[in-house]
Amino acid sequence: MNFTKIEHLGIAVKDLTEANALYEKLLGVPHYKTEEVLSEGVLTSFFKCGESKIELLAATNKESPIAKFIEKKGEGIHHIAFAVEDIESETERLKNEGFVVLNEVPKRGADNKLVVFLHPKSTNGVLVELCQEIK
Repeated sequence: MNFTKIEHLGIAVKDLTEANALYEKLLGVPHYKTEEVLSEGVLTSFFKCGESKIELLAATNKESPIAKFIEKKGEGIHHIAFAVEDIESETERLKNEGFVVLNEVPKRGADNKLVVFLHPKSTNGVLVELCQEIK
């Protein structure tokens, strides 16, 4: 099996403090981590939900992909992330299957992960993220 689990759902939010309070009530647990990803212009907050996670994403600047997403579509589900064991071979496999890869070289993402994104035009309108734990 190439994908081992749904790693997390990414949810774009305007206000991280308000969204944290809402998801703490919804899930019945506090967020366990907040982390800034400078390269993406985003502040993230993570909640555990069984074996998966919820990642809240708030823009730190107007040029951030999250700011642009919210401006265009409003708050809501931004992406689905799948855990993989070998991100480089999985990226190559998916390219060979015809999927459009947004960043061919894995980059450092939040929560100690290497990440690669697949263009929504090749995945029925869903931004897909591949995640591999950095060992």
